Amino acid sequence: MKKHYSEQLAGLREQVLRMGGLVEQMTRRVIQALVERDVGILPEIHTMETQVNQLHIEIDEACIELIALRQPTAVDLRFIAAAMKINTDMERIGDQAINIVERAEVLLTVPPLKPLIDIPRMADIAQEMLKASLDAFVNGDDALALETIRRDDEVDQLKDQVFRELLTYMMADPSTIPRAMELILVSRHLERIGDHATNICEDVIFMVKGKDVRHQGPLA
Repeated sequence: MKKHYSEQLAGLREQVLRMGGLVEQMTRRVIQALVERDVGILPEIHTMETQVNQLHIEIDEACIELIALRQPTAVDLRFIAAAMKINTDMERIGDQAINIVERAEVLLTVPPLKPLIDIPRMADIAQEMLKASLDAFVNGDDALALETIRRDDEVDQLKDQVFRELLTYMMADPSTIPRAMELILVSRHLERIGDHATNICEDVIFMVKGKDVRHQGPLA
């Protein structure tokens, strides 16, 4: 019985990692589509979204079943609770990737406004944050989670930089406004991905230490 319970917990961990891999890939591929101006990449991202949505349901069901049938306590209960919350954040990361797909579907039908530099950098950092947050979850590494939370400022600064640069384009030439606004929206979606990775890290800290660090401002 105990062995089966351990296998269920391990299976839950693997499902969370699989979903994390999918949403990371969705983000990477849509930015690749934008940079390479390859509209052919976009349909596969919708396919991955279907898999993410199915995993979202399966992970929630697995968590509820473990709580109902196993009545976990202490560390195991915090692990399962964290998995449920992380599951929601990952599904929302997938939603943000689809939002970027919708922006790409517009941007790839018109001439490029400018070479994309800061947006791919934002995406790289957001993906690194997501990967690190999941590593922290799997390894119960609250120090890595805290370090990753601090990286969110990098994403925010790049978003502001993108906005300032695109604003100069719009002021100089009003015909650039539609394309610039689409790119500003891409940067906002990437910022939200960083925010969700931060949420995952906060859940990891709660899982490991039983300490709620949400809404506490800059962490020491």
